Amino acid sequence: MAKTPTKPPKAAKPAAPKAAQKAAAAPAPAAAPAPAAKPARGGWLSKFAPGVRNLVAKPAAGKPTPENLWVKDPDNGEMIYRPDLEAALWVTPGGRHMRIRPKLRFAYTFDDGAYKDLPTPTVADDPLKFVDDRAYVDRLKSARSATGESDAMALAHGKVGGVPTVVLVQDFAFMGGSLGMAAGEGFIAAAEAAVKRSSPLVIFTAAGGARMQEGALSLMQMARTTLAIQDLKKARLPYIVVLTDPTTGGVTASYAMLGDIHLAEPGAMIGFAGPRVIEETIRETLPPGFQRSEYLLEKGMVDRVVPRSELRAVLGSILETLMMGRRSVAA
Repeated sequence: MAKTPTKPPKAAKPAAPKAAQKAAAAPAPAAAPAPAAKPARGGWLSKFAPGVRNLVAKPAAGKPTPENLWVKDPDNGEMIYRPDLEAALWVTPGGRHMRIRPKLRFAYTFDDGAYKDLPTPTVADDPLKFVDDRAYVDRLKSARSATGESDAMALAHGKVGGVPTVVLVQDFAFMGGSLGMAAGEGFIAAAEAAVKRSSPLVIFTAAGGARMQEGALSLMQMARTTLAIQDLKKARLPYIVVLTDPTTGGVTASYAMLGDIHLAEPGAMIGFAGPRVIEETIRETLPPGFQRSEYLLEKGMVDRVVPRSELRAVLGSILETLMMGRRSVAA
């Protein structure tokens, strides 16, 4: 009788390693507790003046940290909150009219701060290859890097009191606003633009004098700018000078004193030589306020001292009056 085949026995499972058996038998580890939230920082300052912390709070992500949030008053050394100083047109609580750059000057002068820049002529750098303790070309590079301007003159046109006007601003931050070939060419370009547009020319002067690195070439700009003013007069166009702190040297001896009307900001130093040089020369003590705009107003060298907050309105009134006369003559 035939035997039925039997099923082969199942292969035995390999025994798990002892370490794995112990791990499987061990209880699962408890979840780690969440870190406790840090309490809000307080301290006596937040209790005494909670709003103070907001002044120095870190800016939101992606926003730059403000620089120079406080500005030192040059007269008394006190710190002035920068937004307050900007709202006051950079006039300190004590009345000091601080020096400002061309873009701010244009914004404060033109109606609604609207204006268009005019190109400044280019001239040869360092025609005399001048070197003192530094090469002149290096000084120019440093000044251009620091100010973002090509030289000391900035030109623009727009409306002042509704009158189309060309405005020229001398930037003291660029090598002390010194008068060189580029500054002279800038003045001539502004005068030519005014004649072409039949517009008055307004200049804000600020300079320490002629640029010594250009020698006689800088002194020649005194005569060249004077001839440009004569072209304005031939065209019967007003030329208004606003003297700001400081206006000295060859600038005072030329186009700064050839305006139809001379205005000045309060406290501006205006003169040819500095007071220390004058005292050493004449060996006498100068009177109080000597070479300041209020003193020069008293002596008849300045027609009016105008605070910065009123300057746009005063310029607009003067320009409207003078251009009204020119329109009457033309008619």
